[in-house]
Amino acid sequence: MTLNDSDGVVTYEVRGTTAIIRLNRPEYRNAQNSKMTYALDAAFTRAVEDDAVKAIVLAGNGKHFSAGHDIGTPERDADQSFERKAVVWWDHVGAEGVDSRFARESEVYLGMCRRWRELPKPVIAMVHGACIAGGLMLAWSCDFIVASEDAFFSDPVVRMGIPGVEYFAHPWVTNPRAAKEMLFTGDRFTARRAYELGMVNHVVERELLEEHTLNLAERIGAMPRLGLALAKKAVNQSEDLQGLRAGMDSVFGLHHAAHAHNAEVGKDSLAGMGAKNMAEAAK
Repeated sequence: MTLNDSDGVVTYEVRGTTAIIRLNRPEYRNAQNSKMTYALDAAFTRAVEDDAVKAIVLAGNGKHFSAGHDIGTPERDADQSFERKAVVWWDHVGAEGVDSRFARESEVYLGMCRRWRELPKPVIAMVHGACIAGGLMLAWSCDFIVASEDAFFSDPVVRMGIPGVEYFAHPWVTNPRAAKEMLFTGDRFTARRAYELGMVNHVVERELLEEHTLNLAERIGAMPRLGLALAKKAVNQSEDLQGLRAGMDSVFGLHHAAHAHNAEVGKDSLAGMGAKNMAEAAK
């Protein structure tokens, strides 16, 4: 069974007991706008509510998993309202400055990723090509990451004067020194390096990525549903006791201090660094 959401920015497919959700803006390297965020949330909800689905795979159509947040495509929709599901706050539209940015990013970025991290069913990120900045947030919200050998990762937003993406899991998914190197340099690192750091579970050849990931999902799905949900909650709670959630809250404040500084001293909250500038700087 294969079904697309009404706008096509996400696709939904069920194979056996696994739901496969794919980002579907390949012409923009699956850059994530608000429309995609809410399509993803609807797809995740659908998978959780379907008793026949035991595990979920998150992937990307086209050449890349995700190049991050949409900061420059024709369908960028940062100025549009949306239904709030992750946090209780007012609409960002009509507000100004930090009032607007904090409201939007609390919901669309940090809040949604936290919401997805708490899905009761196991979620595996199947990553190929680019997994950059906001793409990391999507992958890090998942329980496992399986990457192809051509996958690469980076969080280059320090180039904007911003101390990392909103879902600040860097020291927990790697380690503090690796997190500093990732942020201080903005350099890309390979799937093999991500595996060495413990960020990725498996690295496989590109042509074997889907088969390997779906086999893993089916094996996991054979376990008792409640047992999986409780085991997931147990590990997540342990991470939070190690400071993950509190760390994200504190860094989210620094993130918005950086946005505000950029807007005060420059021309915009991204320090004038659009998608093209960031891509060129990464070469």
